[in-house]
Amino acid sequence: MDKYLICGLGNPGDEYQGTRHNTGFMILDAFAKASNICFEDKRYGFVAETCIKGRKIILLKPTTFMNLSGNAVRYWLNKENIDQSRLLVISDDVALPLGAFRLKSSGSNGGHNGLGNIQQLIGQNYARLRMGIGNEYPKGGQIDWVLGHYSEDDMKVLQPSIDNACEIIKSFALAGIDITMNQFNKLGKK
Repeated sequence: MDKYLICGLGNPGDEYQGTRHNTGFMILDAFAKASNICFEDKRYGFVAETCIKGRKIILLKPTTFMNLSGNAVRYWLNKENIDQSRLLVISDDVALPLGAFRLKSSGSNGGHNGLGNIQQLIGQNYARLRMGIGNEYPKGGQIDWVLGHYSEDDMKVLQPSIDNACEIIKSFALAGIDITMNQFNKLGKK
């Protein structure tokens, strides 16, 4: 059976729930809810599994904290014997406006510490979905911004993109990265 690892980046702990930096976790939570599956606390992360048309999808929310996400990704790729071409990492991105998103088949970490750690450990040849969180913060205020909570109004803007991200996960497993990029990247422009 073909297996896919979908990793949403974020920080574990109640105090980080609903923060901009945990957008990756929020998307996996939405996907799990829609798929009627639950996360279990396992090595290096919360893990949930489902199957779509004969393909096994493993959802991973690392418990290593953002800056060490690569440890969890490398462990689960190896444990489940999943090729990097079947890895999709979902992260927040201050360079994109709130609700915008970009899907890429590979590339740099764009200054994101979680992606940077993954790149250090497995290279940059993996798909990533960057979710825009905006950057309306004063100079020097980036940490407070990314660790800040979404407002109700923010969530109204973000929810359609979370829904699209859930569809992107399915398409990535069923159709591959190229078709998925062609289909969804035009929807992610704001």
